[in-house]
Amino acid sequence: MKTYKAYCFDLDGTVYRGKEGIPSAVAFIQQLQQQGIEPFYVTNNSSKTREQLQEALHAVGVEAPLHHIYSSALVTAKYVAMNFPDKRVAMIGADGIRLALLNEGIEPVDNEPDVFVMGIDRTLDYMALAKATIAVQNGAAFIATNQDIKFPTEYGFLPGNGSFARLVGEVAGVEPIYIGKPSAAMLDIIALEHCFTKDEMVMIGDNYDTDIMCGIHFGCDTIHVNTGVTPTSEVLTKEQQPTYLVETLV
Repeated sequence: MKTYKAYCFDLDGTVYRGKEGIPSAVAFIQQLQQQGIEPFYVTNNSSKTREQLQEALHAVGVEAPLHHIYSSALVTAKYVAMNFPDKRVAMIGADGIRLALLNEGIEPVDNEPDVFVMGIDRTLDYMALAKATIAVQNGAAFIATNQDIKFPTEYGFLPGNGSFARLVGEVAGVEPIYIGKPSAAMLDIIALEHCFTKDEMVMIGDNYDTDIMCGIHFGCDTIHVNTGVTPTSEVLTKEQQPTYLVETLV
């Protein structure tokens, strides 16, 4: 395997499962840091702020600088600010997307939105989903932080934001605009903000449909690791193959 300047790691299923670190990934990241290479962290998890993601990494033994952590919440907020200036924005989601919107000068509203943003919310109830479907039926642009149907935890797979976004979209008859992986948006921002070329970067992840396709869409090398959502046996059936397939990272 060649050496890269920017190793971009997915988190859930690649670096940790729930609150448990994946030992091979943590060891590989620490090896890179000892060589003077500071990895990046690219997650579709929109529920956490950069600071909360940094703490989650610290808890499994990874010390990550804030400016090397990128989430779908940050990119979604930038997208809304750029494409829907001065529009009324409602949302479902947790601290990550709410604070990202506020940092872009967007104060979420409760009624009559022009835009509805959907991120993962582990306290979601029926009425919140009902309000989302009504807002979208009434013409609000429907934007979802990511389309992950499920994500791995120490207990097994749990529903991801894509499950709920698909539900709202099917009721309202509208396909959401998805911002997170497999969109290349987060890798585009890393390349721009840190001055990397595509051949200097590699995307590492467990989920073929999000992580690996993100790297393929961006145009960089990819490493699929068999520690999460998509087993290697399934990846081998895909038309577009990762650059590397590994069981674990060490």
